[in-house]
Amino acid sequence: MAESEELAQIIAGCKKSETDSFSRLIDIYSTRCYGYFYRLTGNRDVSDELLSRLFVKLVEKIHSFRGGSFEGWLFKVASNIFHDHLRDKQRQKKLLQARIERLQEQTEPAKDSVDNRIDQLQIQLEKLDQDTRELILLRFYSQLSFKEIARMRSEPIGTTLSKLHRALEKLRKLMERKCT
Repeated sequence: MAESEELAQIIAGCKKSETDSFSRLIDIYSTRCYGYFYRLTGNRDVSDELLSRLFVKLVEKIHSFRGGSFEGWLFKVASNIFHDHLRDKQRQKKLLQARIERLQEQTEPAKDSVDNRIDQLQIQLEKLDQDTRELILLRFYSQLSFKEIARMRSEPIGTTLSKLHRALEKLRKLMERKCT
């Protein structure tokens, strides 16, 4: 990941509409942002589309970044794009149900297989409500700090910690039920 001084220079270049700076920013964040979208949607095509929207929005909105955590700001924009996508399509329930059915239709590998555990984690994540799943993904997949998540969600850090603790407890119970 880019040093904070280097990142500040890249952002300053983006604000001056320097193509190379935007390219560097995309190189730094495209994998994490794509992974964030993929974990939320479970669909490569939708994730590609959302990632494209994110970087278009980044070009349009980079001037609104006023400092602080760029990653927090970027993932807030990504979160807004995802929620807009769900509202536009009005298919949240269908999207999640279709993904669960596809994963369940696949031949189950051996109980101890890593692939099986990953598939089961994805299935159980999708059973969580959207807010709970997104909170887990922001913390553990996107690797945002508790402080960044709290700021992004406009809530006290204690509330974020409490919600994340409850979210992980729900996920743990779902995983235990599936494994027994």
